[in-house]
Amino acid sequence: MAGNGVPHNVLPPSNSELRRARWAVALVFLVHGSVTGNFATRIPWIQDHTGISAGQLGLALAFPAIGASLAMPLAGRISHRFGARTALRGLLALWTLSLLLPALSPGLYALCPALLLYGATSGMSDVAMNALGVETEDRLGKPIMSGLHGMWSAGALLGSAAGTVAAHAEWDARLHLAGAALVLTLLGALACRGVLDLRSPEEHPPPRFALPPKSALIIGAIGFCAVFAEGAGLDWSAVYLRDELGTDAGLAAASTTAFACTMTVARLAGDKVVARFGAVHTVRAGGVLAAAGGLLIVLARHPAMAMGGFGLMGLGIAVVVPLSFAAAGRSGPAPSQAIAGVATITYTSGLIAPSAIGGIAQATSLTMSFVLVTTLACGLVVGARVLRVPSRTASGSAPAVAGDLERS
Repeated sequence: MAGNGVPHNVLPPSNSELRRARWAVALVFLVHGSVTGNFATRIPWIQDHTGISAGQLGLALAFPAIGASLAMPLAGRISHRFGARTALRGLLALWTLSLLLPALSPGLYALCPALLLYGATSGMSDVAMNALGVETEDRLGKPIMSGLHGMWSAGALLGSAAGTVAAHAEWDARLHLAGAALVLTLLGALACRGVLDLRSPEEHPPPRFALPPKSALIIGAIGFCAVFAEGAGLDWSAVYLRDELGTDAGLAAASTTAFACTMTVARLAGDKVVARFGAVHTVRAGGVLAAAGGLLIVLARHPAMAMGGFGLMGLGIAVVVPLSFAAAGRSGPAPSQAIAGVATITYTSGLIAPSAIGGIAQATSLTMSFVLVTTLACGLVVGARVLRVPSRTASGSAPAVAGDLERS
């Protein structure tokens, strides 16, 4: 068993196998993100098809986060029982196939359990692929987690682009999502053939369900701040430019796309920065950028200034969640359990951020909402040190990821 709690193969993988495993798990992240992107674009169709109100839709859309939060702690037990590769293959297939369920729901009472299952499979496959990503990173001896999450963001963009084309062509969402589910299931199965095939010894199985360790709660607080800012930027940037600065709808919508693209590019490039400066310094610098971006948004009197602020915010928070997962995976003897804890906290942040921003805006103003976002960004600067978690090799000695210890 590895020093970080994730079991190793009987024979260590060769360099070529590690390189293949890196790109295989990257494709898994791409597939996972593509499911989210395809689904998000067809939410209006699902609302019309089920005949539910905006309030009922808001209620239904809380169920994916509920399902994910309940199911994520089970991922470690499943991986222990079937092995990491087989578990990921099965969980990812369940996630891609569940994409069709919401479109088949005839009404609210069918939609809610469909979205609960959709979220549960999403959360379990999310934990499994992040655990494999951390293990692959450790064995390679260099950071890859930011790039993996960048692939997830790229997949979400590709999925949303495909969904936008389907919606513009007025395709029935049942046909569109069935086709997307089939393609993504096949791609996921292909990708899983190349990931590391980790297997646990039979002794000391993880509990079927356990609360996250304290270390995960502390690391998750950093992820909470980043995901809160991400949710604010994605869900409220267009509204901010329209309502606070009088921007036309086209330019306001472009700000959201620009924010998402900035995060994607920063994540894809983030591994080199982490390798050079370490996780702690990278997150501290990112917190400074995000806080500066928030300040620009709050003080903006022109759309360009606000768009620049959203760009800085996206750049600053981009690598925080990947580094939080990586730190959780190395924080104790049960990586999957710790990653599940961090994931649960970040999912919760993503769930409450939109409504919290809206509630503050209604009580005061949208500008004051982004004062809160800016304050949370400052929390990244203060709390970055909790990511100083040593990565261990199989012997449990030297750190495996360059830059983290010596520069943190």
